[in-house]
Amino acid sequence: MPFRLEVVTAERSVFSEDVDLVTVPGIDGELGILPHHAPLLTALTYGEMVIRRGHEETSIAIGGGFLEVRPDKVVVLADMAERAEEIDVSRAEAARKRAEEQLTLGPALVDTLRAEAALRRAEARLRVARHRRGTGAPSTEAGMQARAGD
Repeated sequence: MPFRLEVVTAERSVFSEDVDLVTVPGIDGELGILPHHAPLLTALTYGEMVIRRGHEETSIAIGGGFLEVRPDKVVVLADMAERAEEIDVSRAEAARKRAEEQLTLGPALVDTLRAEAALRRAEARLRVARHRRGTGAPSTEAGMQARAGD
């Protein structure tokens, strides 16, 4: 028995359909929601949301926001949400490189939290785009090294 899933940002409705399963990147780890899940409200982090309808899967890169499980539907209020097919890989790669460069400048020269958020957002977009398009996951070694210096 499917349930209604709505994914919205401040700018638009990204997804609104009946689904069988959704997994989201919660702040305490990945969370799977099936029909008749107990009511829940939790914060989300950057990562891949996977939506399953029958044998079909849809991926959405999300970043921040909240998940609310209601008796009649599941609502994701995301700071950022993009379907895999909407992601411009070259723009996301450029954003990741800019964020990594900013992080190497040190906290006195750049807003470290903003740069880290930009890096996480870009990496989530790249993971979703490459995973769903069959080109594999991007290397995040440089991003991890940049964060390790903070």
